[in-house]
Amino acid sequence: MSHSTAPARPIGPSLAAIAAISALAGSLSFAAPLAAQSGGKAFTIVESGESFGSLQDAVSQIGHSRATIRIAPGTYSQCAIQQAGMIRYQAQKPGTVIFDGKTCEGKAALVLRGRAAEVVGVTFRNMYVRDGNGAGIRLEKGDLSVEQSWFDDSQQGILTGNDPAGRIAIDKVTFSGLGTCENSAGCAHSIYIGDYGSLTVSRSRFEQGRGGHYAKSRAANNVFSANSFDDAKGRATNYMIDLPAGGGGAIRDNWFVQGRNKENYSAFIAVGAEQLMHRADGLKIEGNVARFVPGLSRQSVFVADWTGHNLAIGTNELASGLKRYEKR
Repeated sequence: MSHSTAPARPIGPSLAAIAAISALAGSLSFAAPLAAQSGGKAFTIVESGESFGSLQDAVSQIGHSRATIRIAPGTYSQCAIQQAGMIRYQAQKPGTVIFDGKTCEGKAALVLRGRAAEVVGVTFRNMYVRDGNGAGIRLEKGDLSVEQSWFDDSQQGILTGNDPAGRIAIDKVTFSGLGTCENSAGCAHSIYIGDYGSLTVSRSRFEQGRGGHYAKSRAANNVFSANSFDDAKGRATNYMIDLPAGGGGAIRDNWFVQGRNKENYSAFIAVGAEQLMHRADGLKIEGNVARFVPGLSRQSVFVADWTGHNLAIGTNELASGLKRYEKR
């Protein structure tokens, strides 16, 4: 990825610092994992020491309890549905566990509707289903934390339902080769968050989108901090961040690059473009660096606003041709 020199001193973290964050999120993929452990018991409940050959069997054994499933290195054609409890899905070594192509209920590799789930160090790839919403994780209710994980070459990375009391945190995660607008269910996105209480995305990387938005959220409160949105190799993509229902929070210290191949290049960040559900008063948008790929000259808008609310747009470093704000 090429980072050209900024025309002025960035506000917030330096461009080099943000580039380092991007490199961290993108470079954690480690060496290829070992061959799938087809005959072994790869899924161990840490608290009891029980091991299973099936992820679903391990999840079902935990039931309503709270426990960690440690996953041995391998590439797995498995999926699981969590109906209850609080489960931590943890790779034995980050980057060596891959869930490849298998979905449950025609939805995702992990279908989550328990009290809470944590996913650490896991890769999800090749998630495709008939309606176009194939995801690594489908969250239907409860809290979710995803750390140091990867979502590659699928229709969506993370897709959720609605849980206004729920909280979602994403940290050091790479979303690559995701999104599509070619199916009956409408557009899919790298992440698509429903009406949740809060969403926090930090130190993560979004790249090479294939349609839809990079991040779309209807949460009441949204914080995007120190992420990179690299659309240089995207195709038929739309907004970097879309908050269609409004919402408070902060978009700060992120690095944005808009690519050439866009379905919609009219804005980087969109607020309130659909049915308003949450006030956006005080939404802070500051300390970001936004530009076009080298050699591209066009007119666009950094923040497009349909809400009429009092957004708190501070100082951001914007490329020539990029308008700071537009009311729509």
